Amino acid sequence: MLIAVDAMGGDFGPRVAIPAALRALKKDSRLSVLLVGDLKEIEPLLPEQSPLLQRIQLRHSDISVAMGDSPKHVLRHQKGSSIHVAVQSVADKESVACVSAGNTGALAVISRYLLKMYPGVSRPAICSQLPVKGGECLMLDLGANLGCDADDLYQFALMGSAMAEVMQQKPSPSVGLLNVGEEELKGTELVRDAASILSASKAVRYEGFVEGSDIFAGQVDVIVCDGVSGNTALKTSEGVVRFLFQQIRQGFKRTLYGRLVSVLVRPVLKSIKRSLNPERYNGAVLLGLQGVVVKSHGAAEVEGFYRAILHAVHAAESGLCQRVGEKVANGNSGVNL
Repeated sequence: MLIAVDAMGGDFGPRVAIPAALRALKKDSRLSVLLVGDLKEIEPLLPEQSPLLQRIQLRHSDISVAMGDSPKHVLRHQKGSSIHVAVQSVADKESVACVSAGNTGALAVISRYLLKMYPGVSRPAICSQLPVKGGECLMLDLGANLGCDADDLYQFALMGSAMAEVMQQKPSPSVGLLNVGEEELKGTELVRDAASILSASKAVRYEGFVEGSDIFAGQVDVIVCDGVSGNTALKTSEGVVRFLFQQIRQGFKRTLYGRLVSVLVRPVLKSIKRSLNPERYNGAVLLGLQGVVVKSHGAAEVEGFYRAILHAVHAAESGLCQRVGEKVANGNSGVNL
């Protein structure tokens, strides 16, 4: 099973991508990795005389996409970029999935151009898992689409449900719409129209609105929203986790008593921090594409990028893309969009 890795993307490039890929190879003996990027930077980071080298392929690209580059410019004028080459390997059926921590907009545009969308899907959506009470839930869109209409939100619900079915083994996942309140009359016209479509569909188990304060309450299996709301909620939650543990550390350091107590509670705090660590849930799938593309957080460390690679493997093994295509086709046939 060959996974294409854009080694140049993100804040750290090969310094994170290479160790993460090596760790994934050690974890799964069936896995091979295609490393795409500047070989002058990649090769010095590879181990010498390691058996893992037999499962590593290298493909040179000295064009790296910057985080501030325009997606359309990248698509038209940087076709030899590491992102483009990695996604192309999936389009050519050479790799079963692609993982990149690079420019999100460029990755989405290139993937849509090379891999195409399933019939009935108007735009891809970024979907990731979040820790919630009692387990995990999925949330989408997390930033691929800044502007959406009600039909888009309905498609996101279909795609998110398909992902919950095949990757989390939930036979009838519940779906909620992120809104400013739980009452039916709350929210924008867009959200209310989407709620009407979801309520009329038999392809989705729609449970109603979900407030921001209840995102982590575990009320539903899939939370649907536009890209701005989803990305804001995700990054706010990550910031809150970091702030919370900074405050806890400072609180224990203020007094001698606090330092003594910290020794006793340290194992519990480490366990909580590990369960809430965003690195553990890193790896968001671009749903709706006819191929597996996983977006890693640009600031991900080795642990996070490693998790993104494993997530890509799981998505490819489970037949996620095909299930999404089937779900959208069946869902659209039962609703007049």
